[in-house]
Amino acid sequence: MERLKVLFITPWYPTKEQQVEGLFVQEHAKAVQLYDDVVVLHCSESYSNLRQSWRMQQETDKSLTEGIPTYRSCYRPFPIPKIRYLIYLCTVFKAFRRIVSQGFRPHIIHAHIYEVGVPAVLIGKLYRIPVVITEHFSQFPRKIIGGIEKCKAKFAFEGADIVLPVSNFLQKAIEGYGIRARFQVVPNVVDPDLFNPGSSSEAKERLKYVLFVGSLDLSYNKGVHYLLHAVALLREHRDDWFLDIVGDGPAREEYEHMVEDLALSDRVTFHGLKTKEEVAGFMRKADIFVLPSLFETFSVVTAEALATGLSVLATRSGGPEEFITDDVGLLVSPGDAKALCEGLDFILDNFPLASRKHIHHYAKGLFSPTVVGAKLHKTYQSLKSSN
Repeated sequence: MERLKVLFITPWYPTKEQQVEGLFVQEHAKAVQLYDDVVVLHCSESYSNLRQSWRMQQETDKSLTEGIPTYRSCYRPFPIPKIRYLIYLCTVFKAFRRIVSQGFRPHIIHAHIYEVGVPAVLIGKLYRIPVVITEHFSQFPRKIIGGIEKCKAKFAFEGADIVLPVSNFLQKAIEGYGIRARFQVVPNVVDPDLFNPGSSSEAKERLKYVLFVGSLDLSYNKGVHYLLHAVALLREHRDDWFLDIVGDGPAREEYEHMVEDLALSDRVTFHGLKTKEEVAGFMRKADIFVLPSLFETFSVVTAEALATGLSVLATRSGGPEEFITDDVGLLVSPGDAKALCEGLDFILDNFPLASRKHIHHYAKGLFSPTVVGAKLHKTYQSLKSSN
């Protein structure tokens, strides 16, 4: 089987300061690395302290590269927005040319997010290299992309050889903008070796652990306030549960005050931001995973919860609806505390909906690196052979 050379270009990727940012892109890269040779170009934002006009450096921290050659480019900001974007495009071009000059000429350019899809398409046209774009962005279903950003998205998607949204829900949201492209849904990746049931047995204690993992940001898209009101309703008639909240963000203090106001301090604990390994540990300890989001293009943490063998309570928020079946989880309406409460009530009485082993194998068959990597390799091969 021929190994192709694939260049990932992405604005989101783990850094020393933000180790969880763009982890889903890195997981895609690791999946591709099973079948093809990958180099990652992380196009970071402008850097005000930069002396030269632009810079590209190779990442040397092995805990961040995880065996994949990774380069980071940045540029000095310019006060005029239109000029700034031109500088950004030039920076990506220069970084690409330097990578090629160092001996890595890709057969495929794989951009993540439409923002870098624009320079990727331009480079692809110039160098006659097929371009793939994977899209994750929740702003499409939230319908808050407009103006120049809509133009960028249209140019990138319609200029790419193929667009890979992570769910049918996201594809339809993109098409809702009048964008026509060649689409193929390819999901995000979950590491089943890390996210697995372990040696945990079915819970026998009276107290059941419910887990939420997500950002506590001011957009409130993750639906944490609905979840807290739901468990307040649940507390009125049962107390055989405990809620662990893993994640951080600017809304955390507000939610902590809400827990106090709802008299839930003895039933809800905030644990802050955790590494992937720590999240996997929380999932192995938990009995039920809950996703109360208003919008989700995919929800990697829900897929990780399934891989850990957890029964899932989720809202009909988009992407998760495509892989949560009746035997692994329960779906309820988004933005409805009462519906969440009723769902928790049901799942607490009926969990596990299936054995942890069954749920793990179900998730592994959909999201493992070997499965997703093989899909991407097949896509790359078809594009290369048709060019």
